[in-house]
Amino acid sequence: MYNAFFGFKQSPFNMSPDPAFLFRSAQHEEALANLIYGVRSQKGFIVLSGEVGTGKTTMLECLRDFLNAQQIVFASLFNSRLSVAQFFEMLAYDLDLECNRQSKTEVLVALNGMLLGRAETGRTTVLIVDEAHNLEWDVLEEIRLLGNLENRKGKLLQIVLAGQQELDTKLDAPEFRQLKQRIALRCVLRAFQPNETHAYVNSRMACAGLCDQAVLSTELIDEIHLRSQGIPRLINSICDNLLLTAFAMESRTATLEMLDEVTSDMRLEYPGCRQLRGEVCTEPILGQS
Repeated sequence: MYNAFFGFKQSPFNMSPDPAFLFRSAQHEEALANLIYGVRSQKGFIVLSGEVGTGKTTMLECLRDFLNAQQIVFASLFNSRLSVAQFFEMLAYDLDLECNRQSKTEVLVALNGMLLGRAETGRTTVLIVDEAHNLEWDVLEEIRLLGNLENRKGKLLQIVLAGQQELDTKLDAPEFRQLKQRIALRCVLRAFQPNETHAYVNSRMACAGLCDQAVLSTELIDEIHLRSQGIPRLINSICDNLLLTAFAMESRTATLEMLDEVTSDMRLEYPGCRQLRGEVCTEPILGQS
């Protein structure tokens, strides 16, 4: 609604994980480099973890773009609340395996044949599992066993597990020690530091067509960082609502009063927050699911 008013070519704070808006912070660059290196080097298991809203799905979208560009076959499972039977059925669908997809045995035979055939021509295959912290033990165990498929040159199937911090906790449990030992690379995304929040906001606005923006002042971005706790998804939500509020008030610049209204409507809590009913919050709550 506000794009034309401020001079944007597209919405700068869209919540979708668009790689075109990727902010290449040091940690995101490192995470993406590790994902690509792990796949190309046939390392086997790669784990990407982080707080809710820190950009894991965007990293996976960037990885998918790379895999498509390199013509690397991959399966991408976005719903991790699966039974073992459902997991193998979805794997077969995503890899277009010619077999009875309701039969675990037939899926495994077809998968092994495909992986060996691709390996003979120097090609690899990738399995990406998002929201992996929700995986049940029996499904994780099946995924671990898939990691045993290998030849003398390396793993035949590269497996990327992405999830919230609970994934790290789960992998540290004694019953997952065999899987933990097989993890070759770990990538962790954390909340932004204040300088990163400034660069992130300005980068997205420039990418949307507004360079050298003056809508959000340096002081206001400092306050946005505090109230979002440096979580990119929350920064997007706050800024989007803030621009909408400024547009509705026909103001070319956003103000602290507008930010107060936005964060109150969003029911955000942060250190020292001032709620409309006059209460003072002392405990931060990081992010929303």
